[in-house]
Amino acid sequence: MTNFIIKYLIIAIVVMFGSKYINGISIDGFQTSILVVLAMGFANTFLKPILKLVSFPITVLSLGLFLLVINVIVVYIVDYFIDGFHVNGFVPPLIFSFALSITSTILGWFFDKD
Repeated sequence: MTNFIIKYLIIAIVVMFGSKYINGISIDGFQTSILVVLAMGFANTFLKPILKLVSFPITVLSLGLFLLVINVIVVYIVDYFIDGFHVNGFVPPLIFSFALSITSTILGWFFDKD
């Protein structure tokens, strides 16, 4: 449980820095970034597989490139539900989702050991 909390707090810090350096992403405060991280985790766990299943034919036809669009859609869904988190354009949420994925993967190497 402690590893989970530390991991998500570090990701929330990355979200705060990402909002400062990625034009098109804005977050009101650290509490909002924690909500964004938790909402992104929820969306990636429950909504993203459904979106992948529904868009499977398009993903196959685009040779997997449509998965990038799904990542952007997930960020926009979180933007819709979290007040204080605002996203504009296509490229900023794409960069934002890449940064979160890379950070989560690296932290998973350290914190998800059994």
